[in-house]
Amino acid sequence: MQVGLVGLGRMGFNLALNMVDHGHQVVAYNRSPEKTREAGKFGVTGVHSLEELVAKLLPRRVVWLMLPAGEAVEETVQALAGLLSRGDIIIDGGNSHYRDTRRRYQELADRGLHLADSGTSGGIEGARRGICAMVGADADTFSYLEPLFADLSLPAGYLHTGPTGSGHFVKMVHNGIEYGMLEALGEGFEILARGPFDLDLAEVARVLAHGSVIRGWLVELLAGALAANPRLEGIKDVVHSSGEGLWTAKTALDLGIPAPVITASVFARYRSEQAESLAAKVIAALRHEFGAHPVESPAPGDCGW
Repeated sequence: MQVGLVGLGRMGFNLALNMVDHGHQVVAYNRSPEKTREAGKFGVTGVHSLEELVAKLLPRRVVWLMLPAGEAVEETVQALAGLLSRGDIIIDGGNSHYRDTRRRYQELADRGLHLADSGTSGGIEGARRGICAMVGADADTFSYLEPLFADLSLPAGYLHTGPTGSGHFVKMVHNGIEYGMLEALGEGFEILARGPFDLDLAEVARVLAHGSVIRGWLVELLAGALAANPRLEGIKDVVHSSGEGLWTAKTALDLGIPAPVITASVFARYRSEQAESLAAKVIAALRHEFGAHPVESPAPGDCGW
């Protein structure tokens, strides 16, 4: 299949190579031309504009977006809508909010275009060797695209989740679950590190990855990270929130579903991003006021809040 790919970031670049490995013809556009030139070394045809990308694709055109959710996707979809022809397909392979995807689906349908959404999991290595794809699309659109997803995914690693928007919905909740799992691993290994035993944390992670109830890829990755850097030196204790955990927590609230683990993991990320916490200072000040509990002074040179 001939595929137009927009976005050659870490995931998009490896996905392009995955497509080439399976005999698909890839025409790629990236905002920075350096990535486009690099992809050309692996058999990807690079172009320098969306207009050129669409011109090089034969009907029925398929354009796969691997872009950050939000403005970048919105602008690209709107631009492509003015360039593509009736029957052509856009695949949004990023982490767009499912409500935005459903809106875009209807807007494109009014112009005779099709939108499929692929929740794409597996990380950088998965993009290169085999993704897990959660695909929302009309039945006919999915049927047309299924050979492509079969090639790019691990065995049994893709699913037609339902209508457009459902793939991004499943991926959103997947990422919310991931937030909770990562937080639990982080908290658990801090307890292990601060406990009364001199543990080799890399070896603990290694053995947990083999047969334990919590075994899995995340534990395997943790074992590798700790083996390479036992004290995780050079890594600041800041964890950014990409948005999907918050969306999942909000959706749980909208549905009246208790999701304390996912919600707490989102708050933990926000706390990690703070250089200092006014909330903690308020609590410390109040404890001092009502119980004369000691407070710690800021380090020299710290101007405070």
